[in-house]
Order: sequence, then structure tokens, then C-alpha cells
Amino acid sequence: MKEMMTKKNIVNAVFIALFLVILFMPSAKAFLMQGLMEIGLFKPKTAPIAKGTPPADLSGIKFEDKTGKVTDLGSLKGKVIFINFWATWCPPCLAEMPSINKLYEQYKNDKDVVFIMVDADSDLAKAQQYMDKRSYQMPVYSVASNIPENLFKGALPTTIVFDKQGRLSYNESGAANYSSSKFIEFIEQLKGLKI
Repeated sequence: MKEMMTKKNIVNAVFIALFLVILFMPSAKAFLMQGLMEIGLFKPKTAPIAKGTPPADLSGIKFEDKTGKVTDLGSLKGKVIFINFWATWCPPCLAEMPSINKLYEQYKNDKDVVFIMVDADSDLAKAQQYMDKRSYQMPVYSVASNIPENLFKGALPTTIVFDKQGRLSYNESGAANYSSSKFIEFIEQLKGLKI
């Protein structure tokens, strides 16, 4: 029995247990990824919009909130639109959620920036419960129309940002730290563009 309780075996058992927890618990994976975000990994890759890029026709791309109100992206011209496709079971989605909430808190009273948090499962009650449990105030939506594949291919999380002219300015899949100073600077640049 003493042979099994060696320091090496105990350390190995702890590492295996941690690995299994991270493997099978989405919240544990999310916690690990959040830590990696804090040390500078998972930075969003922003790039300036090429001059002469035409605006997209966003009319007909619709999202519905928990009250049944439908928002058509075409009606949001003149605003920076931040869209995030996520799910409550997705560890990378959960990992980036605190940074998105921090970004949202910074811009929630800014009439020039709109946030649309799209629950990929269209289970708004479950998504809202997740938000409420963490005291997040971000608006939760479900998809209410077809989403063009060039915008959303189905990978979670996916974040899309349109500038005030309706030009696609950011479209990335995977977790990222959206409260970074570089991303905030990017949003400010988009806000400063003339329509």
C-alpha cells in the first residue's frame, strides 16, 4: 500500500483528476480559458477596413428577443453592431463572456453601439437564466431569419462587428478577450467613422 501512495503517484492522480474535470466540465474549461485570456492569449485580431469597401445590405437579417420583439439589422444603419453567437454549453463561449460583458458595460448607454447576443440553441429562457445568474445585463436574442453563411458558418463562438455604414469590420470564430484596450480602440474607431 505504501508503494501506491508515493509522492509521484499522488501528483499523477491529481493531474489526471484535473484533466478529467477540465475535459468533462464546461465551466472548468471556461475558467481555464479565462485565465489564459487574462495573461494575454486569445486576443481579437482587428484590422482597418479597406477604403472603398461597400456596405453590406443587412436588411432581412433578423433577431428576436425574449419579449418577441424582432430587430432587423437593416434598421440599425448608423450604429456599430456587435453580434456574438454563443451557447450555454460551449466552454469557449463561456470563457469570453466576462470580457464581452465588460465591453457591454462600457457601451450599454452609448446610442451608437448595439449588442446582440445570439443564443445558437434558441433557448432564450436558458440563455437568460445564464445571464441572470452572473448578473449580466446583455440582451439575448434568437435567430429570426436566415443568416448568410459568409457571416456565420456555425462555429461557436463567432463574433461579428459591423461599422456604422453596415460594412463587415470583424468576423472571427473562437474565444477572444473583447475588453482588451486594442478592441476598445477598434470600436472607438468604428464609432468615429462618418456615415
